[in-house]
Amino acid sequence: MSDVKAVELAKRELDDLIATGEKLIAIAGNAGDNLKGGQLTDVMAWVSRSGHIIQRVGGENSVYNQAFQEARRAKGFTYIHGDKYNHLCEIWGALKGLRHALDTGLLQDLRRLLQAEIFADFLEMAEHLLSEGYKDASAVLIGGVLEDALRKLSASNNLPLVTAAAKPLTIEPLNVNLAKAGVYPPLTKKQITSWADLRNNAAHGNYSKYTADDVKQMLLFVQRFCADFLQ
Repeated sequence: MSDVKAVELAKRELDDLIATGEKLIAIAGNAGDNLKGGQLTDVMAWVSRSGHIIQRVGGENSVYNQAFQEARRAKGFTYIHGDKYNHLCEIWGALKGLRHALDTGLLQDLRRLLQAEIFADFLEMAEHLLSEGYKDASAVLIGGVLEDALRKLSASNNLPLVTAAAKPLTIEPLNVNLAKAGVYPPLTKKQITSWADLRNNAAHGNYSKYTADDVKQMLLFVQRFCADFLQ
């Protein structure tokens, strides 16, 4: 399933949950001592679906899931009546907030920031390897970060990630597509081509074709590239 289709499905589910939640909150607000039978079953089904979509789309550590979990921890959660339905309102608010985040692209921006942090950790590891004299392992690791960054950038720009035979595109084809789409200038494309060549030499054991200083320059480039295009 494409990212675009997945987002549209998530939006439809959120829209349905928001509409259903509004009706359930109105019912709870006008209830007597307690919701019972089918109404309570509807509420619990709505809560389960809400928790699933919030965690699936927003993520375990998102503010939306935190709000959901806080509401879910309410004492006597199933005891819902006219004066006790604030926890339903909190979940409904989390759903609306998540829907807004999907509309504005905020979730994508946050995920790109998190991805940039992960890349930074790998690049820090590569820097340590280089400082310890392991230029070849460092080059392979930096090249892996560069390829994954190009893959993420391609996905966010709706560019292909695989060949016609369904094989993952490597650095250079990804690079060509991104430059052709105007995501970055020709000079950046040329630089990536040269670093892809260094990465390939490292991966295939051609260790004499580059120096530790070359790997250092590659590291600096990839650090700048991630900062410029993934944040």
